[in-house]
Amino acid sequence: MIEVIGAGLPRTGTTSLKAALERLGFGPCHHMQEIGAHPEQIELWRPAMDGTADWDAVLRGYRAAVDWPSAHFWRPLALAYPNAKIILTVRDPHAWYASLRDTVFALLSDPGAAPRELQPVITGLRPLLARVWRDTFGTSLDEPMPGESHAVEVFLRHTADVTGALPADRILTYEAGQGWEPLCDFLGVPVPDEPYPRLNDRQSAQDRLRGAAGR
Repeated sequence: MIEVIGAGLPRTGTTSLKAALERLGFGPCHHMQEIGAHPEQIELWRPAMDGTADWDAVLRGYRAAVDWPSAHFWRPLALAYPNAKIILTVRDPHAWYASLRDTVFALLSDPGAAPRELQPVITGLRPLLARVWRDTFGTSLDEPMPGESHAVEVFLRHTADVTGALPADRILTYEAGQGWEPLCDFLGVPVPDEPYPRLNDRQSAQDRLRGAAGR
């Protein structure tokens, strides 16, 4: 049963949030990485394109879900799991744009640039992710990356849509760097005696892409 839904766009600290939620006992947490580890999930996600996803089947065994594709479906997930809390990860939108352009867009626009182990997943999910991209930015993955001003508007509109649609006690707007305290207070759990995770930053993601391209 899903207890936490991440509504933040990719490249807003979702990999670190996945690790944090699992450390706090809300695991396993679904993330795009999980589809890489379990490519059989691709078939479960395809009905999401036409609104017929069986969320209990798609997310069976998970207690939380963050990042695309699940974050794109935060509205139906919030309805399907009315007791789940929503975490909206945010960051400076201009820094977010640069990170998204150099990582997520690079992967989706050219699946061959992905690490070899992820290429079948990116290819198999591409119809769904292309739909998610078009719904988000209004452009095709075959077109150039949307301009920064347009993408920043999309980011700000997404933030306003999520925060405006949910009661204040159900949503936490969380920015990378705030540490454990606001997250633990929101979820009602103790603060761990260890640093908040910092994973998959822009540099490490770009390094993996360069390594894949050089193979």
